[in-house]
Parts: sequence; structure tokens; C-alpha cells
Amino acid sequence: MSVEKEILALRKEINYHSKLYYVYDAPVISDYDFDMLMHRLKALEAEHPELITPDSPTQRVGGQALSQFTQVHHQVPLESLTDVFSYDELFAFGERMDNLIPETHSYVVEPKIDGLSMSLEYENGVFVRGATRGDGTTGEDVTENLRTVRSIPLRIDNAPERLIVRGEVYMSKAVFEELNREREIRGENLLANPRNAAAGSMRQLDPKVAASRKLDIICFNLQYTSGEPFRTHAETLEAMRRMGFPVVQYKEYDNIHDCVERIEWLGENRGELPFEMDGAVIKINDLDQRTALGSTAKAPRWAVAFKYPPEKKESRVVDIAVQVGRTGVLTPKVIVEPVRIAGTTVSAATLHNQDNIDRLDVRIGDTVVLQKAGEIIPEVVSVNLSKRPEDSLPFKMPAFCPECGSPVVRDEDGAALRCTSPECPAQRLRNIAHFASREAMDIEGLGISVCESLINSGLVKSFADLYYLEPQAIAMLDRMGEKSARNLIDAIEKSKRAGLARLLCAFGIRQVGQKAARTLAMHFANLDAVMAATTEELTAVPDIGAITAGFISEWFSLEQSQHQIRLLREAGVSFESTESIVDTRFAGKTFVLTGALQRYTRDEASAIIERFGGKASGSVSKKTSYVLAGENAGSKLTKAEALGIPVITEDEFDEMIR
Repeated sequence: MSVEKEILALRKEINYHSKLYYVYDAPVISDYDFDMLMHRLKALEAEHPELITPDSPTQRVGGQALSQFTQVHHQVPLESLTDVFSYDELFAFGERMDNLIPETHSYVVEPKIDGLSMSLEYENGVFVRGATRGDGTTGEDVTENLRTVRSIPLRIDNAPERLIVRGEVYMSKAVFEELNREREIRGENLLANPRNAAAGSMRQLDPKVAASRKLDIICFNLQYTSGEPFRTHAETLEAMRRMGFPVVQYKEYDNIHDCVERIEWLGENRGELPFEMDGAVIKINDLDQRTALGSTAKAPRWAVAFKYPPEKKESRVVDIAVQVGRTGVLTPKVIVEPVRIAGTTVSAATLHNQDNIDRLDVRIGDTVVLQKAGEIIPEVVSVNLSKRPEDSLPFKMPAFCPECGSPVVRDEDGAALRCTSPECPAQRLRNIAHFASREAMDIEGLGISVCESLINSGLVKSFADLYYLEPQAIAMLDRMGEKSARNLIDAIEKSKRAGLARLLCAFGIRQVGQKAARTLAMHFANLDAVMAATTEELTAVPDIGAITAGFISEWFSLEQSQHQIRLLREAGVSFESTESIVDTRFAGKTFVLTGALQRYTRDEASAIIERFGGKASGSVSKKTSYVLAGENAGSKLTKAEALGIPVITEDEFDEMIR
């Protein structure tokens, strides 16, 4: 078989299995076998780049990040829906339909998915453009980001010459929870809800970021087709399903009163669905009748959205427990008698912090009103004071960590209480994952899943234990083996020479990230000098204020920290600084970087500026000395030009540091 024929055969087979997986939820091969097919196709296309086509399954992630999104005028408007909030309003809609449509008419009921509405355009069966809803008439071109959504077919066999499909891009509840779990481990802010997470992912200028978010889509309307016309909406949904689109589940009913059955079923079972939904959509089924009814200035006359009210239930507080998160934050939660809300059984709800406890005045034994924020996270809305026991007492957060007994401190910029120990068992995964991360010791192959395996097996209890691992023990872990174990040991050994700046960042000291760690490493010869520095000596370092200096001194004073440092020293980890100021040509100068640089990463350019005594800043102001502008520079460049700040190219920057 020729290479071209094998590539075509692989694409056809991959598309077939994708359709079984995403559309029919009936895969016939394992994920591994699917990955092997994709791996073979990628290898062949890498050897023969002239055979790569835009509709190949390998082209799910665009290469170049975008500087902005272009405007798209929708051929068919993406209209919004009129909301109804009661069955009386729903029946009034049905009565209007009866008056406006004298002939027999039926309805289709679908879940209203809470995501981001998109139009998908196809020409001769090839996906050519995708756009956000925008204002319904004009949206933004997010084609490259939509290519990363694996449930969107890039090619359709036997398709009409032109086709436009409307769907809802969403992040599944399971993906959302996993994404937030990983963000919590990395110490990043948690995403509010799946809808906002999906919207933010679609607006990423770098498609690789969108690809990492594992978005999905469900299609619910055939906007336009140049092929044979359809008679009903249900027929269009089945046609889209045959083409390979994941299609919304629907039910047909002969009258508006029968629709209530499906509306109530969706409301009762929404907790079991993989996506967030905030209502049910009721539509006239016949397409000619829809055309006759038309639209108002805002919405079609032939459809409404029935919105579910937030479901609230009372339950008794059995206990108030305090959990220690992976970033060391102590979070109180109420343990309540199990109660069913929005389709799932709730037995606990977060109280966030002491300030929220005081605001609600929640006590053990209280009867509280619960609801699900965004239909996902249980929360306490209020306390029914009429049912409060006479002997109840106000609840106060502990002064010591319930996991390790170390003192807790309150964030100076918030209400959170935080454990101070670097060896706290609850923080183990976060601390080790951060220590090994790219911005810290950069231990290749030591991601969150491997860290979890090492911890669960008992091989690692702290980041210093990484340097005492044996390859034979690692090879016994799931998904490892001798070769992977040896590669990991080599990466750990290599990290011993990472230098002081990376080590300081890896410790996870509050307010000591990459930039502050690099600044400290430039002014102290080694770790011992940093540990011996007084608060006054630390605050003398540029950009190290009194609060940060206090965090540094406090961290090094802990017995747990000193224990970790002793283990690192004995393992041969370098404590020496590899950073130094070469000369002071940039002394007193502030640089701002914007756009895509060709020869340096942002971190590399910032490090060079600092080695020459300068400062790299993230925002343009009158104090900015230079703006280093790469390709697709944005608002920072515009502001610099308005303020008259010198803008330099990468070539000019090279001349300055030569």
C-alpha cells in the first residue's frame, strides 16, 4: 500500500471510531488502540508533510497562536430564546401556538445546555469555519480553537455543498472537576463553573491551551443546508447524527401539556447528565410552521426555554469539619443529614472560611437551607433560626492544623487560614508536584499523576524523598516500567544542578515565585546565605518587601523546612547560585515584554534583563524605559506608543546585550 493510501485509510478509520465514541457512545476499540492509530498517522504525516490536509484528525491543534479574533457575520442569525418560569407561562405559549397555527402541530423538548453557542460551517463536507454567537448577528472566528474539540467532525462524507450547524460547546462536569483539582494542586485560582471555563477556553488565543481543556459539543439545530430540505426539526437532528455530529437528546409530543412529562424528567435527572443545564427548550417541530411564525426582534416565536428555579432543601447540621486543602488552606464544611437536591444526594456543603461562618452564624445542630451553586457545588444559603437548639455554640476555626498540628496563619490579603508546614500530609501532593514543575526544579516526567503514584505507594512523603528513590521501586508502579523509571531517575539527578533560583522557587514559600527567587539568587551566593539573612538584609533586595521577607524568614525557621534542607544537602542538591549580575548596563531600567519573541521565551528575556541589572515588568507605565515588542504585540504596544516610550525589536535588544 502506498503512503498516501495508508494515510487516507487511517483517516477514514480514525473518523469512524471517533463517530462511534462521540456520537453513539459505543466504542469498539480501546483508547490505547485508538491512540496507536493516531500515532501512526502522525508519524506518516511528519515524514510526508505535503500530504497533510486541514481535515486530517491530526490537525486538531493549530500551530500559531492568534493575536486577535476576526469578526464573522452569521448567514443565519443565532437567535436567543424567550424564557418562561412556570407551567402557566408555558401553557400560555402553547395557547398562542394553537391560535397562530390552525393545523395540527407537535413539539420537541430538549435539555438547555449551559455552554457557549457556536456555528459550524462546512463546504463540500470540510469544516471551514466556526464562530461564537456574539450578538446573534456577528460573532468571532474561533475556528482553530474549535478544531481542538474532538467531537466536532472535520470532514463529513456525502455532505451537501454547504452546511451550517449550531451547537453548544461545553465542559463536562467530570473534566471541570479534574481541571479544578489540578489547578488547586498547582496553587492556581479555581474556575467558577463549567460554563465560564468553556467560554474562557474558547477565547484563548493559543489553540494549544484550548486543546488542554477537553471541551465537547452537542449540536441542536441545522441552521442552513444547500441539500434537500427537511420537513421537521426531528428529521434534521437525525440527519446531523448520521453525518457524525453529537446531537441533543429529544422527545416529541403532540401537545404542550404532554411536554411537562419530559420537562420534569430533565429537571429531576439533570444531576446525572454529563453537562450543566439550566432549563428545557420547547420547540415547534414542523419547519414550515416555524417559517410562518417567524421571529420578533429578539427571539423566535416558535420556541421557549423553561427555566428551572434553584432547588432549595432544609437539612440538619450533624457536624462542622475542617479540611486541609492541597495548598494548605483550611476549609470548613457542614456535614448534614443526606438530602436530595438537583438530582443528587447532598451530605456536605462548603462554608468557605470563618468570615462566611460568622456571616451565616452556622452552628452544629442548626437546620440550614441548602442549594447547589451553578447546579454543581452545594452551599448553605441561610439558617432557620426558629429550629436552633438552645444549647448551640458559635463555631470557631482551629489555631492548629488538624492534619499535622502546625500553627495556622491567616492570609494578610483575605479570609483564608493556612497551615505553615512544608511536610503537612494534606499538602504533600501539591508540594511535590510544584517542586518538580517546569518553573521550579523542572523534573521531566514527574507530573501530577506520577506524583500521586509515588505518594500512594509510600515511596515519597516529601519533595526531598525524590532524591532517594530507587529505579527498581519506580518500575513497579502502574504505567511505568524499567525504561520510564530510569528516565525519571536521570531527570531527578539532572535537577540537582538546577541552581539556587529554581530551588527557592521550588520550596513554595509564599510570594516567592520565579521572579523573586531569581532576584534573591542574584544577591546571595548560596542557600546558606539566604537562610542566614536577617529581615533587614532581605528587604534590601530589590522587590523583596517586608511581608515577603517575613514569609521567607518564617519558612526557614520551621523545623520541617530545616529537615527538608538537610535531606537535600545530603543528597547532593546544589545550593549555589547560578545567577549573577554580569554588569549594570540596565541598572535603573524597566522593560516590558509584549508579543511573541522568536529567539527567547519571556522567562529567558526577563532573566537576561535582570542579569544586566534591569527589571522586567508586566505592565506599561510612565516609568517604563523600553517595550520589547515581538510579533502580534497588542495593547501594551499601543499604550507605549501613546506614552512615547521607546519600542525596541528583538534585533535591537540583541545589540543592547551584545
